[in-house]
Amino acid sequence: MNGVLPPSDEPDRSLASLRRQVSDLHQELVRYGLVVWTAGNVSARVPGADLFVIKPSGVDYDQLTPDSMIVCDLDGIVVEGKLSPSSDTAAHAYVYRHMPEVGGVVHTHSTYACAWSARGESVPCVLTAMADEFGAEIPAGPFALIGDDSIGRGVVETLRGHRSPAVLMRNHGVFTIGKDARAAVKAAVMCEDVARTVHISRQLGEPQPIAQPHIDRLYDRYQNVYGQPAPSAE
Repeated sequence: MNGVLPPSDEPDRSLASLRRQVSDLHQELVRYGLVVWTAGNVSARVPGADLFVIKPSGVDYDQLTPDSMIVCDLDGIVVEGKLSPSSDTAAHAYVYRHMPEVGGVVHTHSTYACAWSARGESVPCVLTAMADEFGAEIPAGPFALIGDDSIGRGVVETLRGHRSPAVLMRNHGVFTIGKDARAAVKAAVMCEDVARTVHISRQLGEPQPIAQPHIDRLYDRYQNVYGQPAPSAE
């Protein structure tokens, strides 16, 4: 199924559920103070179709609803929706086209992470929470203008083959990826949290690095052991 809305009732229900999820996840960006006014966006890949759901451009967060979400194909062309899609749609589309494992993309202008991006500087992996979630430093990506897929190219070039699900696009802000939209939102929340803590640490002195073998062990434990086991099929 390529670039068209699913024809059967079951995919339609799935798409409606995804639109609701993407709408709800935008409120998490507000809840955690990652955006102001109408900046930022969340998108999610539609399972089984070359489509994704993204917020409309310039709409207040308290006015977002499942019905206002926009469905686009992987070229960023609107397939369903009455409003114009986010100005970052081309960037999201590029990521989905070139990273098929990605199910969700988030963009924020969170304060501390943006401060690092304004310097074009990666956040060093000096906290166990960073090792857990990111498995490495949070890398700085290149400068790119909004309006075409240049930002998406920078995101893909920086994150492909990198453990981190977050990139600090220089002079711009944060882009995160995940297996789904919720995971990408979590990465954005964690990115701002550690960017703030490492910034404060540098005001006190030089943060102490974590040895790479310890980062590897922490990352493996968190990704593969931490949390509750999957429910039994029985």
